[in-house]
Formats: sequence, C-alpha cells, structure tokens
Amino acid sequence: MKEWISGRNPVYEVFQAGRRQLFRLWVAQGVEEAGRLREILRLTKNQHLPLERVPRQKLDGLAQNHQGVALEASGYPYVYLPDILALAESRGEPLFILALDVLQDPQNLGTLLRTAEAVGVHGVLLPPRRAAGVTPAVVHSSSGASEHMLVAQANLAQAIADLKKAGAWVTGLEGSPQAQPVEQSRLDGPLVLVVGNEGDGLRPLVRQSCDQLVRLPMLGKVDSLNAAVAGSVVLYMALQARGKPAR
Repeated sequence: MKEWISGRNPVYEVFQAGRRQLFRLWVAQGVEEAGRLREILRLTKNQHLPLERVPRQKLDGLAQNHQGVALEASGYPYVYLPDILALAESRGEPLFILALDVLQDPQNLGTLLRTAEAVGVHGVLLPPRRAAGVTPAVVHSSSGASEHMLVAQANLAQAIADLKKAGAWVTGLEGSPQAQPVEQSRLDGPLVLVVGNEGDGLRPLVRQSCDQLVRLPMLGKVDSLNAAVAGSVVLYMALQARGKPAR
C-alpha cells in the first residue's frame, strides 16, 4: 500500500527515520527551495529518488497545508508488542508505554504521538478496530514524530495482561471521582499509561484491567480536558517521576 505524506517536517522525518520504502517526491513549481525543503531535496538526490516539480493545484488535491511538498511512500510500519519490550530492554530503561483506548480523532492521536516521542515512550498501543490509525493526517499532525515511534495494534485488555506479567504498573487516566489525584500516584518504574476515548473514556474491560485510575486537578469552570492535552500532561509528569534527564 502506498500513501502520500505532505508537509516539510513530516516529509523530512520520514527520510530521517528510514522505516518506509520511498517512491517519489513532488515539489510545487516556483516554491522557494530553502530551509527544510533544501534538506529534503538533498536527501532526495542522495537516495536517487524521482523528483517532480508539479503545479501547486496538484498538491492541493492531496492534502491541505502541504507546504509545497509531498512524498509518496509505503504504508506506516506498525510493529508488535515484543518489539517495544525489546527496545526498552536494549536501552536499559524501565518500560514506558502509552496505550490509547479507541481514540478516534487523528489530531488527538498525532498530538499524543508527538508528546510520547518527546518524553521517551518506548511504544504506543492502539486497538486494531474502531480507532484512529497512523494515517498521513496523523503523521502531519504529529509533525513527523510518529515516524520515530514504535506503534503496535493489539487487543488492549490482552496486551495489558501481558504487560502486567512483565512487571508493568498500569495507570488509567479518567476524570471520575473514583480516580485518585495524579499528584498522589506513582508514575515511576515500568509504566503503562492508558488514555481513553474522547467521549466515553475507558471501556469497562480496559478500565478494570488498570492497577490504578488517576485524574488531573480541575480548578476552573470546565470539568475536563481534551484527551490529547490530558494525556500529554500526565506523560510529562511521568517523565519527571522517572528522573530521566532531558536531551
């Protein structure tokens, strides 16, 4: 399966990650070939990739906000859960996984993948059905960070059970009164953070699989945060709790 990745940062990160097969690059006619685009053109030349300068309208037909560049590549390279476990072991780090329970908004998924990559998450778990996958829109909204992230599609309840056997502590994020304040919760050590669906939160079976449920303090008039914002806040709290120095 082939797909078009558009936008300068997303296209650049596809090149940098080197995890996809690349077929051709389109660049809008008349665009200034400077900055990140200059780097993309250099990489294209180095890899002997076909380059076509096309009318901007042709790119408009592929995507919005394409920034004058689009790359045709193979589909997103999903991995398996053991690949994520192996990465944590190779780094000598306590396991750090983000599990997304039927998240459906590509923008939210892209934001969380970008945050997960930034804080050093070893991998992200997605359900194989009824949830957003890593589409070109998600790659764009993650600004290409998804290309450096290990993402596996798996039955979440079963995967959580396997991760518990591997010693992980599973923390579900939700806003219910039953959840304890996140600042009173342990987020260090081997951790799986589970973020639920934008509207319904965690599914009952996934919720029951969690070792603890946590909530963020809400002091204003609104009673909840966007799933991507809430998840990103807790990911950074986990990074702080793990005591890993920033790059």
